[in-house]
Amino acid sequence: MSRTVLEVQGVTKRFGGLVAVRDMRFDVTEHEVMGIIGPNGSGKSTMINMISGLFPPSEGSIRLKGAELAGLPAHKTARKGVGRTFQLVRLLPELSVVENVVAGAVFGHRRRWGKPAEAHARQLLERVGLGASIGLPISSLTYIDTKRVELARALAGDPEVLLLDEWLAGLNPTELATGIDLVRSLRDEGRTIILVEHVMDAIRSLCDRCVVMSSGAKIAEGTPAEVLSDAEVIRAYLGEDEDA
Repeated sequence: MSRTVLEVQGVTKRFGGLVAVRDMRFDVTEHEVMGIIGPNGSGKSTMINMISGLFPPSEGSIRLKGAELAGLPAHKTARKGVGRTFQLVRLLPELSVVENVVAGAVFGHRRRWGKPAEAHARQLLERVGLGASIGLPISSLTYIDTKRVELARALAGDPEVLLLDEWLAGLNPTELATGIDLVRSLRDEGRTIILVEHVMDAIRSLCDRCVVMSSGAKIAEGTPAEVLSDAEVIRAYLGEDEDA
């Protein structure tokens, strides 16, 4: 039986009088891909931001292999073993491609410095399909390639849990297929991933289980087939998506 890696228990986030996330509860097991889905404004990214340390929860507990993360700042959360990408790619434009990934190796879960960090970064850039772009400036990259660099940087710290916040957003159909294949290859390596995504083909093909959020609360949890056939999910998310 797979062990639990991440536990989210009773997590609530308030911004003044707005409750963005309310009493969220779910576990993620080792080597699992967990999807967090729901309509825009349902609290998905706020939940990811709390797991990664960008926001502290107002209430509740977030534990990584038994260690409490709730309230830790982002850099300490990364050290504990949480790596992430962002909806809007956040790279360091003054650094080269390989230097951006080296930063992930230096400041991530498992620290690497100097030549070992650069060798690790180069290996990961090969892994995500950017072996020929190692020395290029960030400004020369296509959109999907900036996403690959950010993914390599997140992987460079050898995270226990990888958070992908709409990593596939904004890609054209060819890039989307490439992106899904890349995330699938990470899953096949046995990585533990939490995936926030609107692309249903990705959810169906990549996720072992899904949590569905609506108005800040969990309304369903199960396999993709189970949640995507749930009447409340169809009303809250799929029906809204079809009307968009």
